Amino acid sequence: MNITRRNRTFTALGGLAMGLTALALAGCAPASGAAAEGGKDDLAEVRLGYFANVTHAPALVGLSEGLFQDSLGDVDLKTEVFNAGPAAIEALSAGAIDATYIGPNPSINTFIQSGGTSAHIIAGATSGGAALVVRDGIDSPADLKGANIATPQLGNTQDVALRSWLADEGFETSVSGGGDVNVTPTENAQTLTLFQDGQLDGAWLPEPWVSRLVVEAGAHVLVDEADLWKDGAFPTTVLLVRAEFAEQHPDVVEELLEGHIAAVQWLDENSDEAPAVINDALDEATGKTLDDAVLARALENVTFTVDPVASTFETLVDNGLAAGTQKDGSIDGLFDLRALNALLEKAGAEPVSAAGLGED
Repeated sequence: MNITRRNRTFTALGGLAMGLTALALAGCAPASGAAAEGGKDDLAEVRLGYFANVTHAPALVGLSEGLFQDSLGDVDLKTEVFNAGPAAIEALSAGAIDATYIGPNPSINTFIQSGGTSAHIIAGATSGGAALVVRDGIDSPADLKGANIATPQLGNTQDVALRSWLADEGFETSVSGGGDVNVTPTENAQTLTLFQDGQLDGAWLPEPWVSRLVVEAGAHVLVDEADLWKDGAFPTTVLLVRAEFAEQHPDVVEELLEGHIAAVQWLDENSDEAPAVINDALDEATGKTLDDAVLARALENVTFTVDPVASTFETLVDNGLAAGTQKDGSIDGLFDLRALNALLEKAGAEPVSAAGLGED
């Protein structure tokens, strides 16, 4: 398995794996002043959302290997599986979940729409692993004129990426359908079926759906999103926490982060075991597993990292505005990486940057 990108990311984080091992042995003090002063509260459970996607592998591994629960101790972990970001944001905004693994664009949307009060990104999870795949006969952007292309959900990260890229190529789209290229938000499993039936010309998707369409349905990649970003680094998944929950339970948020960091570390250190563990977790979440070839291909195209690649977020805002899927507004304060960086510092790793868009 090719893990070049993944290794490069962790080298940039300054020896995270060795440092985290020491951290786990030594224990760690609360990063938050409120947690240190008040001690651990008596919260009974924390509710975490995630998607059954390869790009959410830190969540899958954290659950299946018990890493979250080990960090949370007596606090029970409850989970809910979502198909796309907007649905997860609805649950977070309603207080039905406390934190979620999610794409960057829905995170941006909720932050702007709430005037900066709804939620904060506390860590990265995955970079890469999204692409536009198409049928035979579409070999260049010009061939997309009149095509019907799917995305997971209106306003989700891949939906915005597709609409922005199409605009750069000179195509007009509409959030209500139609235009030079018809963008059709469609549930991922249905996208595969419709593509196989010839009712879709392509789709901009996250892994493993990119690889499923390639391996199982004969699609080919027209645009690898990594090619559109500097050094191929762009956020696919971040860890987002409801602001009120983080304020009330900073110690629990820190423990959740410990489990998250441990999951990313596990993926970096156990590339041979990862496919089987991820498949078992997908089976637990959905009752279905991935073909070995699909999973192997998908894992080659993602990097698991706690760095949210915050430097890309201003561009993501511009893309969302151009796509017509979000309101204009400031994302100053979107990130709160203080607890993450405190844990990284204790592990002897380099801190990650909020790129001037919050606390780090």
